Amino acid sequence: MTAALVDVPRGHVAAVVTYLEMTDRPAATPIPDTPLALERWGTVDPGRYRDLFRQVGAKWLWFSRLAMDDATLAANLAEVHAVVDGAGREAGLLELDFRTKGECLIRFLGLVPRLAGQGHGRWLFARTLVLAWRPGIDVVRVHTCTLDHPAALPAYLRAGFKARRRAFETFPDPRLSSLLPRDCAPQVPLID
Repeated sequence: MTAALVDVPRGHVAAVVTYLEMTDRPAATPIPDTPLALERWGTVDPGRYRDLFRQVGAKWLWFSRLAMDDATLAANLAEVHAVVDGAGREAGLLELDFRTKGECLIRFLGLVPRLAGQGHGRWLFARTLVLAWRPGIDVVRVHTCTLDHPAALPAYLRAGFKARRRAFETFPDPRLSSLLPRDCAPQVPLID
């Protein structure tokens, strides 16, 4: 058996996307303690959303929502929650999409880098599952990729998500178009 290498065009980034789903509601477990809280946004200001999206996702090259104009962003947004710290600062993002009957898609889930490694991710993940498994939901889906935090995929699998398929994704590096700063995501070499 031989491996096939696929060239990635200069100025592009590549990732393997894993599509996961959970079809059984997990058993109730205690929510870990944290000074953080979730605040649901009723009306979403595009600038405020993009700012939080950038704070949470720049390290992982999240760019999709940064490339959208206000109307496109508004049309694509689902249920948005900000993670708020004890000082009232926005410190994370959760976006859940319930537009497909019987399904919740976790679109975005993450904390700002300054909160990494402090156990807050376990709290956010537990809260996410409680919100996702509301009455009428039969499946919770999420997509993660090799550019995301290295703990993301193992955490989904430990929680009971099952990998259903993979895809190879390439896209123009958002650091080259100024959607993100050139110095973000140093773990992904910039090839221009």
